[in-house]
Amino acid sequence: MKQFFKVFFISLVCFSLIITGGLFWLNGNLTEGTTDAADIFKILSNDKDSRINVLLLGLENTRSDTIMLVTYDTKNKTGDLISIPRDTYVDRDGFVNSGNNKINSVYTVKGIEGLSEIIYNITGIKPDKYVTIDYDGVRAAVDAIGGVEVDVPFHMRYTDPYANPPLDIDIPAGKQLIKGDRAMEFLRFRKTNYPGYTGYSNGDLGRIEAQQGFVKAAIKKALSLKLPFVVKEVYPYVNTNFSLTEATSLAMGCIGLSTENINFHTLPGAPQTRNGISFYIIDYLATKDLMHSVLDME
Repeated sequence: MKQFFKVFFISLVCFSLIITGGLFWLNGNLTEGTTDAADIFKILSNDKDSRINVLLLGLENTRSDTIMLVTYDTKNKTGDLISIPRDTYVDRDGFVNSGNNKINSVYTVKGIEGLSEIIYNITGIKPDKYVTIDYDGVRAAVDAIGGVEVDVPFHMRYTDPYANPPLDIDIPAGKQLIKGDRAMEFLRFRKTNYPGYTGYSNGDLGRIEAQQGFVKAAIKKALSLKLPFVVKEVYPYVNTNFSLTEATSLAMGCIGLSTENINFHTLPGAPQTRNGISFYIIDYLATKDLMHSVLDME
């Protein structure tokens, strides 16, 4: 089983460009003044031979706890990873300002196809492929690369006996090598429920930043491995529409890839409370600017 999850991060590196992780957003319709998503995609399509777009999901049961969109230029060996906050507000028929308007609930009902369509509507980037993996896979992958060294910004303390699996997070601040269950606790932590402790001042955005840092550190270790071999070992255990041949070919193409050529982004927007529920509201104009930059458009 461990051989399967040979690397969560590596599998993502191979399957898309590299990563996992951070793990995180979306919406169904572009607002007025931001309707050139299709135009962006036309540009992308013209360069389809050298660019691949992959939707990466980290699953918590049937919900997508982590959502990342990766666009990788195989010719120039450069990539951009866009994290989508799981609280991102999305339009859904029959729902207004409810928990069902959060992006992390879409996958459960609409599946990969529905989620991919929403991402396209928001970004203008249509995912060619997808890769999903659950917590067990991430945990085993981190252990497979010998853990990841991180600088924990503060003492993380949180418990939730009703979570699946139950949570009892107790990670002291400072630089340390984390692996196994502790790695999963670090990636999942957002806020504390203990007096005298603290959490990320900017909520889920803080968690995303931590996850992206974790991913980058994991990538550095993963890239030292023989990616084609790893892909071959991991492939039977992940849920993806990559064929083994495609995944192996992409892994070969990743040879020479440097973490310096990978740019990390978060979907532009801001937290907002609606009907007593915390959402992340997309800034469509800033998103359009980001997509132009990622796709190197004037």
